Amino acid sequence: MYSQCCKKALLVACCVLLIVSSQAQDLHFSQFFNSPLTTNPANTGFLPDADYRLGANYRNQWSTVMTVPYKTTSIFGDAQLFRDRLENGWLGIGGVILSDVAGSGSLRSTKAYGSIAYHQQLGNSSLLSAGFNVGWANKRIDQSKLKFPDQFDGKFFENPITAVSLTNTSVSYMDVQAGMNYAYFPQENVYINAGYSIQHVNRPKETFFNDNTNQGRIPMRHIGFLNAILKVNERVIINPNAYFTTQAKSSELVVGLNGNYNLSEYGEKQLVAGLYYRLGDAIAPMVGFEVNNIKFTFSYDVTVSGLNQFNGYRGASEISIVKKGLYPQHGDRQTMCPSFY
Repeated sequence: MYSQCCKKALLVACCVLLIVSSQAQDLHFSQFFNSPLTTNPANTGFLPDADYRLGANYRNQWSTVMTVPYKTTSIFGDAQLFRDRLENGWLGIGGVILSDVAGSGSLRSTKAYGSIAYHQQLGNSSLLSAGFNVGWANKRIDQSKLKFPDQFDGKFFENPITAVSLTNTSVSYMDVQAGMNYAYFPQENVYINAGYSIQHVNRPKETFFNDNTNQGRIPMRHIGFLNAILKVNERVIINPNAYFTTQAKSSELVVGLNGNYNLSEYGEKQLVAGLYYRLGDAIAPMVGFEVNNIKFTFSYDVTVSGLNQFNGYRGASEISIVKKGLYPQHGDRQTMCPSFY
């Protein structure tokens, strides 16, 4: 029992160090494909089967390790403009709001981004897109709720004195991201696209300490993904994905597959299921359903790394809701990707 308490105490201490460090990884979702604007701003209005999209994501992480789990929420929306006015192209506009609470409210993050992208068809079977977003980010911390390693007495964090002193408890800054996408759709049953983006292009400064140097600047984050939508038969469409990101000395690779099974004549009702693997960390099975272009999915991260001895294989749960639609005048527009219609 004592050994287990020590291990948990050390884990908590590590989490605290990550909280006050500016080198920690950005917010992310296991269902990255359901958070398009945080993956790549060129995804803004990048809708092969719709004119607009609205969505929300919620992630609950480390509920078995932390007294109060990490909670991340996002809402987003994007739409196509001038599709009938620009020759073989259109403009995409959108926005996303992110909120994150780390632990017992010790660290709170709020971010809001507005994004714009331009999409140009290259012939009849490919599409090239480029976009960027600009946003405002704020992080605030309540030091009275934090416990630092020098407050650990061997059993508990009971020592009231700590050598850590935070100069600021709230920091705000402007943030910029940019990216590109390419899609290839040689026939109605095949759609492939890939994208690359850079986050924190302006390398904003984020620190709670009194630091007049260039330290504390957020490292640029690079994200690449590869996606395919393939219609296997009249009832099944599969969607293999690969996602890679690197920031500072950290990296993450996610690969997997999800599929839609048609339960109705024209795809009004679909069953969704999938499985993803985050290299060296977790397996994330996913289930859901889609009704009248509203898709609901639930995934759960099953920890396979050494952390499973602390959390009992229970990592994070995630819920996503995405609504797509066509403008009334575009009700009969042909889609660029496989569909059940």
